[in-house]
Amino acid sequence: MFSGAYTALATPFKNGEVDEAAYRRLIDFQIENGVSGIVPTGSTGEAATLDQEEHLRVIEIAVSQAKGRCRVIAGTGSNSTREAIELSVGAAKLNVDAVLLASPYYNKPTPEGIYRHFKAVSDATDVSIMLYNVPSRTASEIDVETCVRLVRECKNVVSIHEPFLPRAVKNAGHQRRPLRAYPMCQHPRRTANDDPPPVELPAPGTNASSTAQ
Repeated sequence: MFSGAYTALATPFKNGEVDEAAYRRLIDFQIENGVSGIVPTGSTGEAATLDQEEHLRVIEIAVSQAKGRCRVIAGTGSNSTREAIELSVGAAKLNVDAVLLASPYYNKPTPEGIYRHFKAVSDATDVSIMLYNVPSRTASEIDVETCVRLVRECKNVVSIHEPFLPRAVKNAGHQRRPLRAYPMCQHPRRTANDDPPPVELPAPGTNASSTAQ
């Protein structure tokens, strides 16, 4: 399970190419200031604009520069299931601690489609998977029932990143999602927050953490 502060890293570019030196300095700065982990190639890293070679290279740099000093959770989401699999398998070969997978953006799949997307990635690799529920970016929500189904059927689905954004929701239903899911799961899920402060969850063993940016 993951705990502590994980920084979602920007991807620096220079002259149209990934600025590797700047990226390594950024990673060192985060580690020197006590983060528990880093998240390359997530939404903050503008992963959707990277080609696959760049995407995997950025992950490779992150792992090599971290040198085991902190954990690395790599964003490998895509609206193409095939690409999500290729990126996740590639990240696993680079020895990341986990991959972060958003539901397919733009496509607006049904709950069954979302389930099959994540299940296909889970079946293709043993790497730990953190689901990323971010409807404001994907135009679809990973509903509680789908989350629970994935937890029960996929041993490597270990966590979920929940963006608790009060300004983005018009009622408290979204923030109650972890509390609804908790009784249905055999073990607790980890939630995270794009904007501090974190939301406190009273359910036993359930935690909320804030993702540093």
